[in-house]
Amino acid sequence: MLSPATGPTDLHNRVDVLVKRWLDERQSLIVLMMALGDDNRRQLDPTPLPERLQSFCQVLMDYVSAGHFEIYDELLAEAEAHGSRNLAEGQRLFQRLQSTLDAIIRFNDLYEDPEDEELLANLPHELSELGLVLENRFELEDRMIALLHSPAGAGIPA
Repeated sequence: MLSPATGPTDLHNRVDVLVKRWLDERQSLIVLMMALGDDNRRQLDPTPLPERLQSFCQVLMDYVSAGHFEIYDELLAEAEAHGSRNLAEGQRLFQRLQSTLDAIIRFNDLYEDPEDEELLANLPHELSELGLVLENRFELEDRMIALLHSPAGAGIPA
C-alpha cells in the first residue's frame, strides 16, 4: 500500500503513477500475446515457442497479481479516503474481476511449462479464449479506474 499522503492531490498523484505503470505492463502483455498468436512472427522469432509462452505466462501472472494485490486495493483506498460515492460500485467491479481469475490461472497452469506438442497445437484456440477473458477484464479494470481514480470519482475537484 502507498505511504500516507499529505493531501487528496498527493494521494491521487501517487495512485496515478502506479496505475500508469500498471497500464504500461498491460500493453506489454497485449504485445506478447499478439506475438504468440501471429504465425508470421512465430516463424521469424528464433526463440522457441515454449520459452516465449513461459515468458508470456510470467508477464500475465505478474500483471494479474499487481492488479489484485496492489492496484485494486489502492484504488479502493483512494476512493474511501476521499469519501467517493462510487466506492460501492468499485467494490462490485472488484468482485466481477475475481471471476476472470479461474480462466487466467487455468491458462497459466496449462502453458507455464509447455512441452506437449498436442497442447501447443491447441494454443491458438486457448489464446483466443484467453483474449476474450482479458478483454472483459480490461474493460472492468478501466471502469474501476474511471470510477475510483478520476478526479471526480476520487472526490477531488476537477
